[in-house]
Amino acid sequence: MKRFLSVLLFGAVAAVALVRAAGTDGDISFEYHSYDELRKALVSVWLQCPTITRIYTIGESFEGRELLVLEMSDNPGTHVPGEPEFKYIGNMHGNEAVGRELLIYLAQYLCNQYQQGNETILDLIHSTRIHIMPSMNPDGFEKAAFQPGEIKDWFVGRSNAQGVDLNRNFPDLDRIIYINEREGGANNHLLQNMKKAVDENTKLAPETKAVIHWIMDIPFVLSANLHGGDVVANYPYDETRTGSTHEYSASPDDVIFKSLAKAYSMYNPVMSDPDRPPCRKNDDDSSFTDGITNGGAWYSVPGGMQDFNYLSSNCFEITLELSCDKFPSEDTLKTHWEQNRDSLVNYIEQVHRGVKGFVRDLQGNSISNATISVEGIDHDITTAKDGDYWRLLAPGNYKVAASAPGYLTVIKKVAVPYSPATRVDFELESLMERKEEEREELMDWWKMMSETLNF
Repeated sequence: MKRFLSVLLFGAVAAVALVRAAGTDGDISFEYHSYDELRKALVSVWLQCPTITRIYTIGESFEGRELLVLEMSDNPGTHVPGEPEFKYIGNMHGNEAVGRELLIYLAQYLCNQYQQGNETILDLIHSTRIHIMPSMNPDGFEKAAFQPGEIKDWFVGRSNAQGVDLNRNFPDLDRIIYINEREGGANNHLLQNMKKAVDENTKLAPETKAVIHWIMDIPFVLSANLHGGDVVANYPYDETRTGSTHEYSASPDDVIFKSLAKAYSMYNPVMSDPDRPPCRKNDDDSSFTDGITNGGAWYSVPGGMQDFNYLSSNCFEITLELSCDKFPSEDTLKTHWEQNRDSLVNYIEQVHRGVKGFVRDLQGNSISNATISVEGIDHDITTAKDGDYWRLLAPGNYKVAASAPGYLTVIKKVAVPYSPATRVDFELESLMERKEEEREELMDWWKMMSETLNF
């Protein structure tokens, strides 16, 4: 962390001249950023909007580059009870560079618009804790970016510096959940209390381990993982149930995942174009509809980050393929930004859907790690440390239950609109309190009977 702070101070000095650039898209410099330039760009945003931003690192790449995150919130550095957490991750494959740049531009845009008083952006930052990681694979990007010539090789820089494909490197929780579907077992949080096992797993890259800890430490609600090579919003499950290459693999939350994916694709004119030709002549995009696709229906991906989020935590993640070319020429970046800007903002807003609230005991104390279940959807989530929860749901009528060890379960009926999220709080009665009440009721009954019968 000390090393990062010294880098931050150096970057701050180098970025001072950039701070004065504020305002519209015209003030964003649409160019590729090396690792050092990425650092300076994030510091520039921090200097421009210091009251709503924070820069932190979740760890280092194999070659020692920081995995940097820019946080945007009206209380940076703090989880505000009741406020949902959102994240964007770019550049997981180092040679898929468009997403990396779009996230840098997004940070600059949100800061600019916040200062200009854009009500949508003001509301979003005041009600959401947003985490932006432009590059999960900075080593791969450096390798890809510094190839000679304008046209970049399709594979150079895809993996990390160890040669590990980070989007095949996460624990394969799909295999576990498919067994549990058949034989019974947990329907989520499949890595609970296994942080030590993650650290000791020599097959996991340092970038993968850092992101796993990040996912497990912060109560993320919604996320997107930005890729390149096609143009589509991809939703879980990514890995097929039978092991076949192409097979629609619905998660329990298939309905809301489709809605989330469409919330992105509908604002991207290229992604949502039904007449868009395939990126390459022989590409199979037959699973694409309205700019979205189920992951398994497109092609099976074992060990991916998208499904890991869904099966290890409360976080719902989709994968966004943003460009046919993985590393297009720099003069196309402005067009890519214009195609994706509204989608990027609209997708963050989706975190405020479904139901939300607090789970407390009868004395008003928060109950952390309580289970929130929805009848008919076999995927539970849990409350955060303050007893707060967020459960993404499509519009409809639901029965939502809150339960915790040692407490009586409470079930409530709720009508859910498209947005905003419906507030549903729960008060759980302790089993010990119920037993004490029953004992007192029994004693009162015995006393009454004794007096009546002159015992």
